[in-house]
Amino acid sequence: MIVITGATGNIGRALVRRLHGHDRLAVVRRPADDLGSPYATADFDEPETIGGLLSPGDRLFLNSGIWPGFVDAHRAVIDLASAAGVAQIVAVSVRDAAVGARLGMGLHGQVDAHLRKSGVPYAILQPSGFMQTLPRDVRDGTMYGSYGSAGVNYIDTRDIADVAAALLTGPVGPDREYLLTGPPSLSHEEIAAEIGTALGREVRYVNLSVAEMTGHLERQGVPQPFAGELAELQAETGNGSWEPATTVVAELTGHAPRSWQDFLADHKDAFA
Repeated sequence: MIVITGATGNIGRALVRRLHGHDRLAVVRRPADDLGSPYATADFDEPETIGGLLSPGDRLFLNSGIWPGFVDAHRAVIDLASAAGVAQIVAVSVRDAAVGARLGMGLHGQVDAHLRKSGVPYAILQPSGFMQTLPRDVRDGTMYGSYGSAGVNYIDTRDIADVAAALLTGPVGPDREYLLTGPPSLSHEEIAAEIGTALGREVRYVNLSVAEMTGHLERQGVPQPFAGELAELQAETGNGSWEPATTVVAELTGHAPRSWQDFLADHKDAFA
């Protein structure tokens, strides 16, 4: 059986659909009859509820949002999966995850390190930025950031789900990290232009210094020190290090990553 945590998120929902016809179990915190899949209620805040769903030979998709208990909960689920004898864990991490890195990259780095030492066969997915997060960044036709002018890679979360499905349904391969990228990288000014073209109205990107972006985020209700850390992270990912792309999506799924045009055609209403 394939056990899918985070089943009601962007990646999880796409993965549940992609695995139609396979023996799968969606893990949700509350009833989710709209998933169109068998599901069980469990919660990362109580890792044993997830561990109790696992059996020898299962494949586990490990994914959730970030919250204060993220690292401890994910480590606990990994340990429970190891004790249950699962055949593989496919985990969603993030590009440049590392112990000691900023924000979610550091948290994922800690979980990734634990998974590598667990003895459970694993595949760690390290995607670049999610296209699906961009609608919340565009307000009144403007997107603010401290990314600068370099290209930054984004990927459609449906492509992450397609990669996960390929790994979860194929033979268990050697332990590996997979850097997942989308279509050719664009600057945020170019991304804003693509969004504007799809919407039929002007959308502009305003680049701010780290200090200016920190203040902007604080005015949006983001507390310190997170506002400053996020602004710094934008500047770091916008220094060109997130511009290179890989061919992993095509190699594992047989199709190229979805383009900006594909994503925007399907998500125009999210930018309304």
